[in-house]
Amino acid sequence: MLFVVTWKNRSGASAQENDASAARVLEVFAKWTPPSDLTFHQFLGRLDGTGGFAVVETFNPDALADAPAKFGTYLDFEIVPVNVITETTRLLAEGVTFRKSV
Repeated sequence: MLFVVTWKNRSGASAQENDASAARVLEVFAKWTPPSDLTFHQFLGRLDGTGGFAVVETFNPDALADAPAKFGTYLDFEIVPVNVITETTRLLAEGVTFRKSV
């Protein structure tokens, strides 16, 4: 199953505390290895430096919980299940056909 994972830096502290947090998350990230049952199709950083996106594939929900468990004190995560657009449009078309038949 495919998922889009987004994360944004937690902020709201003083500039000095935010700076220390940014340095720490980079230190932790340098030591992190994603679970072997996650396939990263894309791993992207925001150009404004506030977070990033990943398109990952897995059948193990525990693997998706790994990054939030390890980085959750520094980053806010959102994990959304997604599908390729051809499947999404097929399902939407089936929905339209169903509604017309009722």
